Amino acid sequence: MASPLDKTALDQLFLSARTHNAWQGRPLPDALLQRLYDTFRMGPTSANCCPARLVFVKSPAAKEKLQPALDEGNRAKSLAAPVTAIIGYDMKFYEKMGQLFPHVPDARSWFDKDEQTAYTAAFRNGTLQGAYLIVAARALGLDCGPMSGFNNEMVNQLFFADTSVKANFLCNLGYGDPSGVRPRSPRLEFDEACRII
Repeated sequence: MASPLDKTALDQLFLSARTHNAWQGRPLPDALLQRLYDTFRMGPTSANCCPARLVFVKSPAAKEKLQPALDEGNRAKSLAAPVTAIIGYDMKFYEKMGQLFPHVPDARSWFDKDEQTAYTAAFRNGTLQGAYLIVAARALGLDCGPMSGFNNEMVNQLFFADTSVKANFLCNLGYGDPSGVRPRSPRLEFDEACRII
């Protein structure tokens, strides 16, 4: 049976962790990005559908390609980050269901006949996987800067052309510079957001 994480771990994952807007110049090795994927891919998704598809924008050429799709307020920090992950979701994720959910041979049929059902599953579970990426990155000692603030259609055209993948959100990854962290914004209290019934 799992034991609760100690305060140090909870601080690193949630309580003291912050969204970063400025970055140290330390590079992210490709092996660490592979380890990041190998970690967060283990998070649960509906019927193990695993619709997230990622592009790790790392090279100067790839950063320049991404730049025009970024809103002005996100441009400088994304170009300065060692990596910007484009978290996408595959609208045809169900083509991998035989591989991912082999004990139910007809699992593909749950999704492949209705575009809205496929979209709901892809977006919901792809978003979950994006959240797992953030937690896994923090667990591996990285800092994150998740964001909207980009032209989805342009990112789709630039990075996912001729595929069934659509961009969901972006997340800058690296080693954050604490001087760029803004004061923490408030959160809702339990009674404002939750009910126990």
